[in-house]
Amino acid sequence: MDPSSAVPAATPTVDPFAREHLPPAALWPELLFALPELHYPARLNCVAELLDRAVAAGGGGRLALRDERHSWTYAQLLANVDRIAHVLRGPLGLVPGNRVLLRGANGLTMAAAFLAVLKAGLVAVPTMPLLRTRELATIAGKAQVNAVLCAEGLRAELDAVPGLPPVLYFGGDGGNGSGDGSLEALMAGMPAAFAPCDTAADDVCIIAFTSGTTGVPKGTMHFHRDVLAICDCFPRHTLRVRPDDLFIGTPPLAFTFGLGGLLLFPLRAGAAAVLLEKLTPETLLQAIAQYRATVCFTAPTFYRQMAALAGGHDLASLRRTVSAGEPLPVATREAWQRATGLAMIDGIGSTEMLHIFISAADGDIRPGATGKPVPGYQACILDAQGNPVGPGVVGRLAVKGPTGCRYLADPRQKDYVCNGWNLTGDAYEMDADGYFHYRSRTDDMIISAGYNIAGPEVEDALLRHPAVAECGVIGRPDEERGQVVEAHVVLQVGIEATAALAAELQEFVKAQIAPYKYPRRIVFTHALPRTETGKLQRFRLRQP
Repeated sequence: MDPSSAVPAATPTVDPFAREHLPPAALWPELLFALPELHYPARLNCVAELLDRAVAAGGGGRLALRDERHSWTYAQLLANVDRIAHVLRGPLGLVPGNRVLLRGANGLTMAAAFLAVLKAGLVAVPTMPLLRTRELATIAGKAQVNAVLCAEGLRAELDAVPGLPPVLYFGGDGGNGSGDGSLEALMAGMPAAFAPCDTAADDVCIIAFTSGTTGVPKGTMHFHRDVLAICDCFPRHTLRVRPDDLFIGTPPLAFTFGLGGLLLFPLRAGAAAVLLEKLTPETLLQAIAQYRATVCFTAPTFYRQMAALAGGHDLASLRRTVSAGEPLPVATREAWQRATGLAMIDGIGSTEMLHIFISAADGDIRPGATGKPVPGYQACILDAQGNPVGPGVVGRLAVKGPTGCRYLADPRQKDYVCNGWNLTGDAYEMDADGYFHYRSRTDDMIISAGYNIAGPEVEDALLRHPAVAECGVIGRPDEERGQVVEAHVVLQVGIEATAALAAELQEFVKAQIAPYKYPRRIVFTHALPRTETGKLQRFRLRQP
């Protein structure tokens, strides 16, 4: 494949929606394929490479995935993936290029459904389990989804979305499906073999949504080759995954951090993963000890709490712990190492880049620094004019590699890509040894306990309450969560500011958007700081 080609000729898919909604070639970032393992064939189905190839090579009897009650070998996972693929292309009547919205907590069927969508030549649109009806409706509309696979326990918010395409539910009745019309019921009548769809390496297979600073979600479009590229960079060269590894962690599969760390990376290495939901720091530690997990993926907030509890658990099986999703405080790194003897592998990635592109492990770790570019990627610091600057200067983090930003029909593409570089929205500083040190966000994104939260989206939810006249939302530094959402609220005339009203507003926001986005702090004020033209000055709200 010629890496210099921007938008290759369309492959013969029946539904060209994804390819037709890629950004113009002139707005693509420069793609790098410096490592020999990143040169993939022009025709490629990533699931065939991750799963079918492993079984064909004799690995069918190896453990692939497990949860609290079940475990699947590679052969069993492949059979279930193929049955779901038959359901998608048969009873649902989907054709290559159609989009399938996925909604479910971490679990075996959710993982198999994701893989089946890609193997069938369709495009997966994963959604976070905590999203509300309004958020789901926006995503479904932007991606123009053709079908939905949803966990029975998460159907309430989805059922309220107007104009949805056909929906299949799974995981009801104690894990045995949701009746005759369930995904499991349809799978039971399907063959356990499905020939991988003949897709191109540059066919879109994932549209992952991320909230921008305006609160309007952006769909990031990723190819089959991108899925393999993230598996052949960070986990291969930095994490150094082994076939005998067992992965565990908290990030949802709908979050690209979790998708890579708890599904794609293990499969690429012939390893295995434990998929659990609703974990707390205590239960994650218990699960590590119970299943003898070797690699853990979670956010700094969890590691900070786990460090204080680690002494009561047998963590001898752990050999790698990966932190991402928010900046890793030095104090958290040190506390975790004191408690476990493990040196934390920090990393930064983005939904636009699909996974981690700067990190360090073992003797390359430098406390206080995120790390250096992962093999396969390049990074630098740009000034306000888009020029690279040297060590010791804080500027905009810019990245290039085998993956890059391609927004779904979104004018913000030109803001993320500058002279071929991907601009992550983070302010970093590079030292004389080439290590990158996080300084702050360059936009209004709030990162709390590993979740990205757009302040304007929370503002929009608050403004729907009849007591709120205007509001401004910021991230306030917090020792435990990194940042917490803080809302400065001006009430309507005649409304009294009380603790009860603050609690009411918090519950109101939880009902409007994903609960993790609610303002943990509410500050009532008589006026908000604004410019002469009326623009909100959030930087003044951030001042002590």
